[in-house]
Amino acid sequence: MGQAWTFDGAPATTMGAPSGLVTLLEGTTFCICETSGDLRPGGAQGLFVRDTRLISRLELSINGHVPEPLAPQSHEPFACTFLSRMPPMPGLADSTMLVARRRLLNDGMHEEITLRNMSTEPLPVSLRIGIGGDFADVFEVKEGRAHSDSAGVEGLTVDVDDDSIKLSRQVGSALRGARITGARHSDAELEVSASQLTWHAVVPAHGAWSTSLQVTPSLNGRDLVEFRAAHAHPNGDRPDLAGPEQRLADWRRQTPLVRASDVRLASVFAASTEDLGSLRIFDPEHSDRAVIAAGAPWFMTIFGRDSLLTSWMVLPLDPSLALGTMRTLASLQGSKVTPATEEEPGKILHEMRFGMQASLWLGGSSVYYGTVDATPLFVMLLGELRRWGLERRVVDELLPHADRALDWIVNYGDKDGDGFVEYGRSTELGLANQGWKDSFDGINFADGTMAEPPIALAEVQGYVYAAYLAKSHFCIEREDADGADYWAHKAQVLKDDFNRAFWIGDKGYFALGLDGEKRQIDSLASNMGHCLWTGIVDAGKAASVARHLTSEDMFSGFGIRTLAASNCAYNPMSYHNGSIWPHDNAICTAGLMRYGFVKEAQQVFGGILEAAERFGGRLPELFCGFDRGEFAEPVSYPTSCSPQAWASAAPFHLLRTLLRFDPSVPVGKLWCDPAIPARFLPLRIDSLHVAGARVSVDVREDGWSLDG
Repeated sequence: MGQAWTFDGAPATTMGAPSGLVTLLEGTTFCICETSGDLRPGGAQGLFVRDTRLISRLELSINGHVPEPLAPQSHEPFACTFLSRMPPMPGLADSTMLVARRRLLNDGMHEEITLRNMSTEPLPVSLRIGIGGDFADVFEVKEGRAHSDSAGVEGLTVDVDDDSIKLSRQVGSALRGARITGARHSDAELEVSASQLTWHAVVPAHGAWSTSLQVTPSLNGRDLVEFRAAHAHPNGDRPDLAGPEQRLADWRRQTPLVRASDVRLASVFAASTEDLGSLRIFDPEHSDRAVIAAGAPWFMTIFGRDSLLTSWMVLPLDPSLALGTMRTLASLQGSKVTPATEEEPGKILHEMRFGMQASLWLGGSSVYYGTVDATPLFVMLLGELRRWGLERRVVDELLPHADRALDWIVNYGDKDGDGFVEYGRSTELGLANQGWKDSFDGINFADGTMAEPPIALAEVQGYVYAAYLAKSHFCIEREDADGADYWAHKAQVLKDDFNRAFWIGDKGYFALGLDGEKRQIDSLASNMGHCLWTGIVDAGKAASVARHLTSEDMFSGFGIRTLAASNCAYNPMSYHNGSIWPHDNAICTAGLMRYGFVKEAQQVFGGILEAAERFGGRLPELFCGFDRGEFAEPVSYPTSCSPQAWASAAPFHLLRTLLRFDPSVPVGKLWCDPAIPARFLPLRIDSLHVAGARVSVDVREDGWSLDG
């Protein structure tokens, strides 16, 4: 697990890469490399652009020797300076040459290489950069199925000119390319071959010599820089896209600042703010539209469920992320029935990919719709955006898409007409489970038997309930009394049916779901915490749910487990059967607080924040569910994404929950009644965003105040 960024001399972050590697990130471009800056073939390293690994080898040597890496220096997610030293000269004990490689990601990659000679003699050098590319799809690389080198890669071509190597690969109608250009100098000679760039130069005594290389990607024969520029201002009357430095600076300037007497607590929010800024991706056709990607490095794309929930959690930081997410998802909303991709009219997508071979993994398309919860979450988020002050005219723009989503819920989501929304994949290539616990074994009975579809998940019914209520409120605003009554009645009927069909009376908790035979999936799981969050739980059942969620069976000391330790499928090292997910805990905490269980909400809040402190300030996607009494430190899950969007958003959702900060701009009200545990006080949050205004909250042991 890498350290979180700070602003003063931070070490480079691993950002979800395997231990010992460094990942740089800018939008849908990322680079995984050695601490020396080299990209070594045969593993997961490379320069990736839009889900395709363009460069799989980039290895530096000087006079036939490989420099020894020193500590890389990174102040930004998209840039790093890699420091190395050459072996000592014959007869000397210490190295006399420093190699500094300053790498920057934007539309491709730019690298400045500086050699500093500490000796009293000029040093002749042959600086060689070995280069290779395989244009492997991100899925192939992630799963270890890519070629170990570029030899034998079908459709790969290499061309050379006087200062660059041009790599390209054709897969069907898709063509991807990369031009690696070396700088020419009057005081050095540049040699170019199909596999390397070599500079012959002399580094003066007590002096330095520098050169550079540029990797320029191309899409279907057109440089990505030109492609983005053409979409950014097709009529020549729009400004160019801001560079990564400006975008990150703007993000830092406008996001809320959390000031805490506990430095560790402040570091958690600082790390989350930085990570969320780095996980934004920008649509080249809409330069002002940012969306949040799911996680680094393998999921730098929009995911319906992940992006919607993350956007909800970060509304106090930047409501524009939610709006960008809504507009992007609306533009890709399902319009026809396509079993291969699970597209249906009104359905919100699960995942979008950009790679040349994406259609092989996503049912013949770049978009896959196999998710049961993104569609009601879309309607929920539009309702929440309105509560936070989204203008009526923008609501009017998105409301037809919400209506189409509701049509999907009624006509496609509930295929058997029992009032509950179920899922079952259309083909064997689709996801077997299509809720947030989407691993193949993530939904099972208490005895460990896996549930058979179609499956109606508990939390999905809660999302649908909240979506119906959101639509009812939109009708009220439009003075449509009949519509408001209709959707409110549907919500109440669903709530009554849910509390009857899902409640396991002799156990005192809600079933994880109903299987294809309408049997209760009786495992004790965290999903019912989401039901508290949406309000679908009858008040008389809430205390029992809260007691189970915070019992030793489910609460490890660092968080609520996805599955209780008493269940047969429990495995604290599994993905969904006993692990701890920060975003899941944040939602459960909001549910506990909604029903008035303040002490229990504070308990979960404290556990997750203490886990974050022990992870260096950055919450991972998930961690193992071992009991804190057994292991005093939280145990990492090896392949957890970090940073990951909803994990990074979790601290802010937890904070909002404990502040009991709830705006309803259409009715001109804002509720706030902080319940922050005393050990985290004093605490001040500046510049919370509400309806275009900025609000600050100052919480002390003797009281609190709100300004703005």
